[in-house]
Amino acid sequence: MKVRVWRLCKAFLVALAYFAGVFALMQAVPCGRTHSNPATIQEPQWDTARTRELAVRACFNCHSNRTQWPWYANVAPVSWFVEADVEGARSIINFSEWDRPYDLALYSGQSIRTGNMPPVKYRMVHAEADLTEQELRELASGLDAMLRPPGAR
Repeated sequence: MKVRVWRLCKAFLVALAYFAGVFALMQAVPCGRTHSNPATIQEPQWDTARTRELAVRACFNCHSNRTQWPWYANVAPVSWFVEADVEGARSIINFSEWDRPYDLALYSGQSIRTGNMPPVKYRMVHAEADLTEQELRELASGLDAMLRPPGAR
């Protein structure tokens, strides 16, 4: 009986050491971890200061060059997902680089109204982005006013 318990303990310790080693090696793999915040080139023409205020709270962390990288953005493998999310979000719409077109920008208000933005996983760890229903309506309307063509409103 003692031998069997010792073997189980030994196997557990070997597995734990293996996972600790893999975790340590993962920290050395940057996988695109730039955590860069390029300079703001140009912001859109905001319809109101309120729209911008709400966008800063709920959108800018991913959809601008003003990302505030949380501590867990430095710990792999979570850092890989955070970096990929921010890079993907910036490619769809980047409020800091308004010198180029964004094909999906006109759907921003709709994404907020349908609950797709800000994503639930983001709101779970960023309380400031968990807007009230009224704030969500204001943000969606403001984004529609500034991003949608006059005939599409």
